[in-house]
Amino acid sequence: MRRADRLFRLVQILRSGRLTTARKLAETLEVSERTVYRDVADLVGSGVPIEGEAGVGYVMRAGYDMPPLMFTADEAAALVAGARLLQAWGGAAMGAAAEDAIAKIDSVLPETARARARAVQVHALSGGGMPAEVRDRLDALEAAAQAHVRLTLAYRDGQGRETDRPVRPLGLWFWGKVWTMVAWCELRSDFRVFRVDRIAGMTRGEPFTPEKGKDLAAFYATLPADGPDGPPPGRG
Repeated sequence: MRRADRLFRLVQILRSGRLTTARKLAETLEVSERTVYRDVADLVGSGVPIEGEAGVGYVMRAGYDMPPLMFTADEAAALVAGARLLQAWGGAAMGAAAEDAIAKIDSVLPETARARARAVQVHALSGGGMPAEVRDRLDALEAAAQAHVRLTLAYRDGQGRETDRPVRPLGLWFWGKVWTMVAWCELRSDFRVFRVDRIAGMTRGEPFTPEKGKDLAAFYATLPADGPDGPPPGRG
């Protein structure tokens, strides 16, 4: 484990608020107690509010925020590639945020990592396959799933028949040109998968409290052990 990674993990352990001995820290980090003493001293010297002493244990005062972490060249390249995919195939707000993220990543990287990120040969073009209304809908669906807000969908099935579906949105999945939303359908009292491009409209409702058996963990339990082998047609 790199020392930078070890120091980060050490801080994360101490942020739990529990008094932890050097011996326990050494076992968890797979280093000697002497190394733990040295690492703690270095962190304290850099301003991290760790309290305690050898033989007693260490704890961190509440309220400490980690400083920004530096990405490796490969990590930065992966982030840039992912951001480009979102720019092409994500929601409007997602795409704008991805563009801002690329600029921020570029501004903080050292020259070697910056060159690697700029040289990423992963590109994505929507080719007109993502209408503006679908992009806006993706943002609205993601926000509703994040906030646990009920939606009433005006949904068209594969034959073009439209129904109103009261749902609890749980998450979005991208299958390559096709976005789907998994939801708990309150009309069917079961999980349903809706194709986002077949949602004609939607209305926000009241917040809901996530319930066991109606959440993503329960949905995953219904899937084959090796996962689905392709995008579902949309089980509205």
